[in-house]
Amino acid sequence: MKFLFHKSASGKNHFRDRMDAVRTKLANERTILAYMRTALTFIIAGLTFVKFFHNIYIEITGWIFIPVGVITMVLGIYRYNVTREHIVELNDIAAQHELDTRRDISKDTI
Repeated sequence: MKFLFHKSASGKNHFRDRMDAVRTKLANERTILAYMRTALTFIIAGLTFVKFFHNIYIEITGWIFIPVGVITMVLGIYRYNVTREHIVELNDIAAQHELDTRRDISKDTI
């Protein structure tokens, strides 16, 4: 990710800003992994309850867990994509800002 945060007033890219961009991307990836882990836990627990227990209440709980796991997975994927698109938009804004800054600097030097 080349840009996410624009240059400072002095025109220099700061290492800290670049690391912030990387941390944001990695946090989004960790979040999707947590959603997937939770969703798979619900699905596997639900299948286990349905398949291996012969108590009606536990089987009902299993049948409830399966769609909850699927919904959790779909919600996680949706939120990941929305956040990723937002990060890309910020990246585009920062890139445009850098181009405008360079253009302004080149006008001043001419």
